[in-house]
Amino acid sequence: MLAAPAAKTQAPRADRRVHRTRRALRDALMALLPEVGWDHIDVAKLCERADIGRSTFYLHYTDKTALLRGAFGDLQEHLVSHLDTQDEAASPFPFLPGLLNHVHEQQAVFRALLGRRSSHAVQAHFQDLLISLFSPPKPPRGSRKTPLANARADMLAGSLFHLLVWWLGSARPHSPSEVEAMFLAFSVCDTQAIWPPA
Repeated sequence: MLAAPAAKTQAPRADRRVHRTRRALRDALMALLPEVGWDHIDVAKLCERADIGRSTFYLHYTDKTALLRGAFGDLQEHLVSHLDTQDEAASPFPFLPGLLNHVHEQQAVFRALLGRRSSHAVQAHFQDLLISLFSPPKPPRGSRKTPLANARADMLAGSLFHLLVWWLGSARPHSPSEVEAMFLAFSVCDTQAIWPPA
């Protein structure tokens, strides 16, 4: 009985250590991507940059791809958790401003992720993130998810992916709000469409 309070005080400390370690590894990944590119990053480089041991790395992630997926998962959670009802009412894609601002702030990282030095696997993971953001919420239990919702999410994710690649490679810089306006203009037919047509 006397040990229980000690366990309660140690758990938050352990959680903070886990959070610090994962953040250090993700910061190391974000720093290495523009420097050496995805293909030249390995666990040894990540551990050296994060100043942690390999055994600690494997306590948290199976490989560098799992670390990347974790970073994308955190980004998705952050974008969705910072939305409010006003955001959702004001835009058909309320997560978009936050995503574009993040890409703008981390241009070097996203050029490495989406550019020529990237790999198809990395780009596929990023497109999966975009598809998740465009996908409608899970339908109520017992109802069927329409295949058209999946098709729409895939189409919009692909369009945004290629717009981001163009934006990051463009000689003329555009602001996040300009890129958002472009995407909304390009996708306006989709947001107003009724399928199948009458």
